[in-house]
Amino acid sequence: LVAVEWHELPVVDSLDAALAPGAPVLHERARPAIHFRDLTSLKPIAGTNICHRYSYARGDLDRGFAEADLVVEQTFTFPMVHHYSLEPHCAIARVDPTGITVWASTQHPFPVRKEVAEMLGLPLARVQVIVPYLGGAYGNKSYTKIEPLTIALASHVRRPVRLALTVEEGFKTVRRAAVRYRLKTGVRRDGTLVARDCEIYYQLGAYADVGPRVVQKSAYTAAGPYRIPNVRIQAYGVYTNTVVSVAFRGYGVPQLTWAYESQMDVIAERLGLDPLELRLKNVLARGETFIEGDRPVDCDYAGGLRKAAAAIGWTEPTPPRRGRGLACTIKAPLAPSVSSAMVRLHADGSATLLTATVEIGQGARTTLSQIVAQELALPLDRVRIARPEIGMSPYDQATSASRSTTLMGLAVMRAARDVRDQLLALGARQLGGDATAMTLHDGSIVAPAGRRRYAEALAAHFGTGGELIGRGTYRGERGHAPLGGEAPFWEVGMAAAEVEVDEDTGRVKLLRYVSIADVGKAINPRECEAQEEGAAMMGIGHTFFEQMVYEGGQLLNPSLIDYRVPVMGDLPDEYRSVLVENGDGPGPYGAKGIGESGLIPTAPAVANAIARAIGVRMTDLPMTPERVWRAIRARASRSL
Repeated sequence: LVAVEWHELPVVDSLDAALAPGAPVLHERARPAIHFRDLTSLKPIAGTNICHRYSYARGDLDRGFAEADLVVEQTFTFPMVHHYSLEPHCAIARVDPTGITVWASTQHPFPVRKEVAEMLGLPLARVQVIVPYLGGAYGNKSYTKIEPLTIALASHVRRPVRLALTVEEGFKTVRRAAVRYRLKTGVRRDGTLVARDCEIYYQLGAYADVGPRVVQKSAYTAAGPYRIPNVRIQAYGVYTNTVVSVAFRGYGVPQLTWAYESQMDVIAERLGLDPLELRLKNVLARGETFIEGDRPVDCDYAGGLRKAAAAIGWTEPTPPRRGRGLACTIKAPLAPSVSSAMVRLHADGSATLLTATVEIGQGARTTLSQIVAQELALPLDRVRIARPEIGMSPYDQATSASRSTTLMGLAVMRAARDVRDQLLALGARQLGGDATAMTLHDGSIVAPAGRRRYAEALAAHFGTGGELIGRGTYRGERGHAPLGGEAPFWEVGMAAAEVEVDEDTGRVKLLRYVSIADVGKAINPRECEAQEEGAAMMGIGHTFFEQMVYEGGQLLNPSLIDYRVPVMGDLPDEYRSVLVENGDGPGPYGAKGIGESGLIPTAPAVANAIARAIGVRMTDLPMTPERVWRAIRARASRSL
């Protein structure tokens, strides 16, 4: 018999409750987790629920606002949103005298192995993490989740154990951070932006987890991709009695873009300017400094915005209750990181690629295999990519932040070129001549004196069964950027939307949507387009209906009946994805990462279209029919 005495504690389940004077303090001090040791460098405010604060400033803010002819100040909110990947969190664990094997649904197999080993006091060599295909992730399967619990159960029962969370359990495990963003902007009469003051509160949930990183990484871009001489950014991560917020596609940037791109249209309206022209006047050009010490802007924003405007028919007249909107964004990828790859050229001339990059639906296995095939002049069906098996696969920091094609791609290309150089050296010895005069073509070494199949060259060198092994590594430079490392590239996106609004019901119909993706080089164009389309569809979710609702500390809608996600009927009548290929990225053949940028500008593009259609400005997401209807009624009341 166990006697339990309950003491009901006050609930802090909103930003207002957490920040109120005298609010219960949820954590008196930080307790660093294995993979979040940077919690020791948090900047909390003692005696409050603010666990981290990030600040940045340039110029003279007061002078900037004094020079402005117009000052616009607004507050925007973005709700808690769930990832809802089709595959739930799942793991299988086997414990035996040789060690631990975990089959995990994770984006971070190396960090999972490290954390498991440290928790159990085992050497890394006795922990193996195997990752099959994932049924979607979007950040919710980053770092360690249910793997330690699965291992504990397997150890207790001395049998392999499989643990899979239900949909409701998934809702109560992870989410996107809710945000309240107060944005004040000063602008001259001609549309020149002169000052911007950003105050941002992130509702992180019950524990910090990766939240402080989301705070500073996203707030870093809070002023938008614009030329603004005087800027102040103050961002705060706040504890609440809610589900923990983690990484989510866009890493905090969708919440901020929602605010600053909505406000750009408000400024344009008050100045009597075209929203496109206002953006073109202020947007950063290629080579300009975004933040001192970091990578210069590496894209053509003006060209992308013009493409979006042309594709949506920006200057064409619209019928009543229809409108068109634009938005653009900038996102920094992962901080400097390391990726390694290995390519094995087998005795028969086929190749195997070994990486720890996880296939989460983004198409990395195909794209990385294409790089090997290209470098070794092999048909794609002669290249195999092995699944990540940590203990066998070379190191990769993470499958996240749109980095796989660009950064892991560089490691793969270098590994393949290592094999290529070895092949050419074999050719020089076996065929005679200089290796620099030789090429690879269709599985053969081609020299002026003749050609030799890879299999023949390997047999002549090794005898039976020998193979060449190539290795490649990408290591990012730390540099002197404010966040400790220069961005390897900027992930940018532009979008345009056309909507029709039913003023009697508040229902918004998304008629057309255009997404502009600056990919540098599309190694696999179909997969790039699929990434953009999927991202835009996810953006439609938080734009129109997705929201986790709390009352009294309880999540009210942890199911797909009460929590609405996009379905086929929510697709725009017309969708167009435009890939911009300038070959200017740092990745293989000039590639850049995409996959997140298609999600980020969706909400402000739609909100701007609604405002141009019916003259109603929405500042809170999601823009449900009820909210739109109430905004229409409020506008009518003000006009009486």
